[in-house]
Amino acid sequence: MKKQHTSLFIGLVFMALSACNEAPKEKTIEKDNSAEVEEFLANYNIKFQELYYASSEAQWTLNTHIVEGDTITSKIAEEADAAYAAFIGSEENIEKSRSFLKSKEGLSDIQIKQLEVILYNAGNNPAIAGDLVKERIAAETKQTELLFGFETTIDGKPASGNDINAILKDSKNLNDRLKAWEASKEVGKTLKSGLNNLKTLRNKTVQALGYEDYFDYQVSAYGMNKQEMMQVCGDMIHEMWPLYRELHTWARYTLAKKYKEEVPEMLPAHWLTNKWGQEWSSMVQLEGIDLDAKLSEKGANWIVEEGERFYMSLGFDKLPPVFYEKSSLYPAPEGADYKKNSHASAWHMNLNQDVRSLMSVVPNTEWWGTTLHELGHIYYFLEYSNPKVPMVLREGANRAYHEAMGSLIGLAAMQQPFLEGRGLLEPGLETDKTQALLSEALDFVVLIPWGAGVMTEFEHDLYAKDLPVDEFNKRWWELKKKYQGIVPPTERGEEYCDAASKTHINNDAAQYYDYAMSNILLFQFHDHIANKILKQDPHATNYYGNKEVGKFIKSLMVEGATVDWREDLQNKLGEPMSARAMAAYFAPLMEYLKEQNKGRKHTLPEHM
Repeated sequence: MKKQHTSLFIGLVFMALSACNEAPKEKTIEKDNSAEVEEFLANYNIKFQELYYASSEAQWTLNTHIVEGDTITSKIAEEADAAYAAFIGSEENIEKSRSFLKSKEGLSDIQIKQLEVILYNAGNNPAIAGDLVKERIAAETKQTELLFGFETTIDGKPASGNDINAILKDSKNLNDRLKAWEASKEVGKTLKSGLNNLKTLRNKTVQALGYEDYFDYQVSAYGMNKQEMMQVCGDMIHEMWPLYRELHTWARYTLAKKYKEEVPEMLPAHWLTNKWGQEWSSMVQLEGIDLDAKLSEKGANWIVEEGERFYMSLGFDKLPPVFYEKSSLYPAPEGADYKKNSHASAWHMNLNQDVRSLMSVVPNTEWWGTTLHELGHIYYFLEYSNPKVPMVLREGANRAYHEAMGSLIGLAAMQQPFLEGRGLLEPGLETDKTQALLSEALDFVVLIPWGAGVMTEFEHDLYAKDLPVDEFNKRWWELKKKYQGIVPPTERGEEYCDAASKTHINNDAAQYYDYAMSNILLFQFHDHIANKILKQDPHATNYYGNKEVGKFIKSLMVEGATVDWREDLQNKLGEPMSARAMAAYFAPLMEYLKEQNKGRKHTLPEHM
């Protein structure tokens, strides 16, 4: 799962903001000030785009060209971020927006939404906490340098993220797996004190404008408070828990057989094919299907270009030239004197046509899905970069919508009819449909307790409960065991900070519920496309070349954050956000797993 570049610009608030943004209780005389508001917004959007672009460029360099000992790049990034923060958090912009919202007579809905977003964006950068903002920006820049400048080694030799992934995917040697897994967590030691400092700075910054804490601030973008978001996450876990419990039991027995070990009560973290245990799809190898081999023949360039052709077949435009000219799509060359951020992301550099992706594409199945996901973000950027959407509203209907767009195409591009059509599978190949469904569940279902449970509750406790630094690792592994049934392979004391090895904890904080919500949404979108547009089995679709599918997807994208996401979902799907479609999609698998797990011991509780 990959996150778009959102560290500088946050999505729309759809309900009331914090108490600090409420109109005074005294009666006010309403006046038609729409012309004055329009002038203010026009000027704001021009300056907003200018400073956003400068900050994005500086952050792009910081993430794509990390050189040990280089202080100039980080200094430039800090200065650009500080200028951006000073503008969006200025007292003048805050006071004007508040004043205009007190008297809404004659204001259009889109004017009101812009004013609300201006106040929301200011919440993380208020001028009244200017010194704190500067300190936080410097701390975030430093954390990024430490995270992506860290040299991971195995037995004293450098090991890239792709190297570690390959070992965890393919090796049956538990000692080698343990070394790779432990190596992937070493960076946490370096990041622990910085994370603790960021916790304090992030909380104090948003508290200056009345938010309870940084978690409260981030969830308010959905028109929710903390309690409502935690309830939404709990509901998602509850709805998908019976299936996850069966998957967990199946995985324990399957992996014990693979490694010739006793069946464990809980899953040792280094047994799994992902260093965080957030998806396990590599556990399943479909007979007769060797997608890695096919993609290896095609090459990394083909993966990116074919991804573009897929979107174009749906009616989207060719990517602008700047995408290929300025993106960082492939691993840093061997022996390069610099490092780069190893986490895939999409960047809307100027909130217009300058779109880029930061990836390390190699020709395998994982990067096939990841590339299509990131291009989903890119095309979302381009769709709402139109004259009807003001700069400050050039975001998804909510953050989860953005993730869902990419994941939706990732799901569609792994279904057999699609793969056959692209020459990645032999036409008419007999495949085990149940195993294919199992592979999908090990990706999409497994993410729910990880994203809505472990990540969300850890960050909730970090910010809302001011989790003490000497309890970071203890709390992390309590949550891993509770929600995922995963335990560390060896004792992990407080000298470690395994949570901080996850990119988002550091530089995309308190937003990971986005991914869980996006998985729920993508199955609702896919269900609609399969049943209402394609009239195909949701398990065996082929979106390629269908302009009606493209038209529907564009309809979800083009309005950006000018719409209320709840109303948009109801209008376009006829239902609210719900796990109904996801549960229905995997219903056949549930029966299979129950049969497989007959007589086996379930170690997770029956209900969550």
